[in-house]
Amino acid sequence: MTPFLRSDAQGAVLAETLLDPRVEISVSEVARRAEVLPAVAHREVSRLIEAGVLKDRRDGNNRLVSANTQHPLWSLMSQLVAETYGPVPVLRDLLREIPGVDQAFIYGSWAVRRSGTAGPPPRDVDVLVVGQPSRGDVLDVAEVAGQRLRTEVNIHLVSREAWDARSDPFLKTVADRPLIALTSTESTLARDRRSDQAT
Repeated sequence: MTPFLRSDAQGAVLAETLLDPRVEISVSEVARRAEVLPAVAHREVSRLIEAGVLKDRRDGNNRLVSANTQHPLWSLMSQLVAETYGPVPVLRDLLREIPGVDQAFIYGSWAVRRSGTAGPPPRDVDVLVVGQPSRGDVLDVAEVAGQRLRTEVNIHLVSREAWDARSDPFLKTVADRPLIALTSTESTLARDRRSDQAT
């Protein structure tokens, strides 16, 4: 997604740890949320702590990590990470609070770039929400996410029946292209990334 980070795994770990300084999270939870292998999360977290980007403390057997807001580049780094890897954790956390959301995916240019296809940076983030949430709630999510990510967020709302049938040409196109899951259903991209790490 960005030439300034060493790998997608590093970007995903940073997105889960750097963006909200109030969050204190275990390394195993970082791995789960970032959808990387535990060993990968441990390696990336250790490097970031050594560089002073993250800080850690022990709580029993758990190693809890959080953003080091005293780092002189924290503001700039968090902005970079928010705009490149931030949509997944930001949208996932916002949509988790909305009743009636069955599934949600990022699609379009952002998902295509995240899948590894080269091209210009996405100008916006397209989200497909499946279910029957309040349209007002969905619009609020788009507005808040857009403010946090500093980019336009477009949410397309469809019913469960329409998504399952996929008779609409638009939905068929969306389903046939890269999708990044924002709910508990795992995305093809995440499965591919795990397979790559294991080889």
